[in-house]
Amino acid sequence: MQNLIEIFKAIFLGIVEGITEWLPISSTGHMILVDEFLKLNLSDKFKSMFFVVIQLGAILAVIFIYFNKLNPFAPSKTKRQKHQTFILWFKVIFACIPAGVIGLLFDDKIDALFYNYQTVAAMLIIYGALFIYIENTHKNKSFKINTLNALSYKTAFMIGLFQILALIPGTSRSGATIIGAMLIGTSRIVATEFTFFLAIPVMLGASLLKIIKFGFNWQPLEIQVLLVGCIVSFVVSIFAIKFLVNYIKTNNFKAFGYYRIVLGILVLGYFFLAK
Repeated sequence: MQNLIEIFKAIFLGIVEGITEWLPISSTGHMILVDEFLKLNLSDKFKSMFFVVIQLGAILAVIFIYFNKLNPFAPSKTKRQKHQTFILWFKVIFACIPAGVIGLLFDDKIDALFYNYQTVAAMLIIYGALFIYIENTHKNKSFKINTLNALSYKTAFMIGLFQILALIPGTSRSGATIIGAMLIGTSRIVATEFTFFLAIPVMLGASLLKIIKFGFNWQPLEIQVLLVGCIVSFVVSIFAIKFLVNYIKTNNFKAFGYYRIVLGILVLGYFFLAK
């Protein structure tokens, strides 16, 4: 019975991860809140790994939805289209270098310094305000970059620099990169899709690092919880990604900005009252 309860918790956490990973509202902020009310009855070491590796399900959803666009060997593509797909991958990998290097060197220090509710709440509020400010200042403005092919290596690398900010919990990886991309003239659609693609090598690398640090002495329940969380995250992510892409075709990101601010205040209020 106890094992079944933990499985149900993993299902709920997978739903939260699948929704919040792609919407620019910080999956970490939501996971911290959920963990307060729905604690996994497993070791802290496992939970630290679980909250990162559960993202693998979300990653598979991106690959599933965009497989043809990301596959340079698709038989339906012309030689030119295949070449453009390879170029897109080179840009993605190039953009991942800054966050990859910093994350590899300072992963433990970043967790020790910033993995707390104060930082998460502050980042939720700050980036929420930034979304609102950027959307207000870019109202009716045209963007210079409106297709993925128009994205230069320089622009891709600059977006990658913004991704470093997402190493701080509560920032939201998609939020940081979308804000950065828009600031340097990239349209919402291109910024969002490129953010999805950036997540593939970044999250694969982060998950591998966490698994290696956790070790390979797994308990049966730990394997079940992780697999269930990843599967649920995959299914929910498909709907979340499609929703976001359709939403931004006719809307801006201000609603997410207001949501982040409210959530940040709730996080501060909850932990302040819980003391």
